Order: sequence, then C-alpha cells, then structure tokens
Amino acid sequence: MRMTTRTFTCLAVWGVMTSPLLAGDPYLLQTGAPDDQSVYAPPAPPRDDAGVNEGAVTLEFDFRYMTDYVYRGVDYSEVGGGEDAPNLQFDGKVSFDLGRLPHPFLGVFANVYNSDPDSRFQEVRPYFGFDWTIRPITITAAHLTYIYPERDDFNTSEGLVRISLDDSYFFRTEKPIFSPYILGAYDYDRNNGWYGEAGIVHEFVIEDTGVTLTFTGAVGYIDGIQGNFVFENEQTKGFSHAEIGLVGNYSLNNLLNIPKRYGEFLLKGYVYYTEGLDQNINNDTQIWGGMGIGFKY
Repeated sequence: MRMTTRTFTCLAVWGVMTSPLLAGDPYLLQTGAPDDQSVYAPPAPPRDDAGVNEGAVTLEFDFRYMTDYVYRGVDYSEVGGGEDAPNLQFDGKVSFDLGRLPHPFLGVFANVYNSDPDSRFQEVRPYFGFDWTIRPITITAAHLTYIYPERDDFNTSEGLVRISLDDSYFFRTEKPIFSPYILGAYDYDRNNGWYGEAGIVHEFVIEDTGVTLTFTGAVGYIDGIQGNFVFENEQTKGFSHAEIGLVGNYSLNNLLNIPKRYGEFLLKGYVYYTEGLDQNINNDTQIWGGMGIGFKY
C-alpha cells in the first residue's frame, strides 16, 4: 500500500490519542510504567514508632532502688538503719492532652524504706495539677499532699507553681539547651512557709544507641519552713542546698526489639551530689543514686 504524507500524519495522531498513558489508563497510573516512572510515590515502609500512643491520655511509671531518699536537700533515710539501706520508690503519673488548653495530670509518689522504725511506707505523696505551654514557657501548677504513715501529726499540703523556659526559641536550636526553670511552693497546712528553687535541665541524646543523658542542677531556698519528722530548722530562712545530678535512660525497646507502639520501656540510672549551704538549716552533703526501670505510653 502506498503511504502518503497525509496518511502517515493521520496514523501518528491516532496513535497519540489512543496511548494508554496519556488516556489515563488506571492500571498504569496505579502500578507505574514498566520502568517504575509512575507519578505516584511508592508506599513507604512502616516506621518503628507506628502506632505509638498519640491519644489524649499518656502514662508514666518509674520504679527505682536508691541508696537514699533525698528530697529538697534533706536525707529522709537518716531515721534508722544502716547507711544505704534498701530504699524503694514508685512514681506514677497520668496526663490528659486537651490540645491548646492546659493539660491536667494526677499521680502518686511513694517511698518504701525497710529500716524506718515506725513505718515501711515512709511517705505517700498524691498530687494533681496541670501543664500549660505558652511557647516559649511552660507553666505547671499543682497541689501536693504529704502523708507520713504512723506520723500523722506531720502530714501537710502545699500548692506549687513552676515556670520552665524553652530556650531553643531564642537560640534557634532544634532542642532546648539549658531549659531553665523557677519553682515556688507554699506549705499552707503545717509550716505556713515557702520553698523556692531555681535550676536547669539539659538533655543529651546519643543518636542510634537508645541512650539519653539528662543533666540537672538546682539551688533551694526556704522561708518559714520549720521542719517535719526528720528535721527541725534552727533558722527558717535562707539558701538550703545545691544539687547536681545525672540521669541516664536506655531504651529497652532497642535491645529487645519491641516496637514503640507497645510503649517505651526504659532502664534508668541516677547519680546525684547534694551540698548543704547553711549549717543552721537542716540539709545533707552526700553522693547518692541508684537504678530503676520506667515505662511510658
């Protein structure tokens, strides 16, 4: 058959119009051309953290064995028993994410000291409050009740406010550097006095190891705090103590190959140094620490 220029042109136009790719062939658009040049990206592999709890309720639990129970510069382990007698601590917290509104939380801390002459449960401290982030600051307001079993006369309660600064906002870094904070607590029940604290927190993540190191430093101040069952202050106003600490977290999810959608399991280590600043204010100078396990979901 003789091909004329007009015939060739018509065949070319017909071929272009009937091309499956340009005509929107659904098979090629979904699976890609034979050389994988589809306009759609291939499906991404599932991430390790897929399914992590992103709901409105989060949980945190810590169980730890410590050589001492030092709280606000005072060693509560000096009431009996040998040095570094077993000291078990539990801290559990439930938080509720309400979006832009303040995030309420509630929890309880308990200290079990086998060598206490009056009660193995030395202290039970229920608390509740809220965290409210207004970048670059986070405001925490809480109410704490101190319950000392078998020593009911020393039970007390306080209101607390803490303001933390996200300094990455000013340094333009991905994560905070010093995270400075100030804290004020008013004991309105037994002491009718104030406790103040200023400090810093620096978190250092060692990439691809599952290890996070948290460095802390703080200075405490009292005004009107007379004491409780383990101490009595001669002077009720002044700087009480300074403290530095290091907390190490190792994610057991990496070691045991547990997907984070089941929660994060942590092995934790603690080392602190507390220095008393005023001999007329009850405080202790010592190195203390311990180990524990944690869970977050």
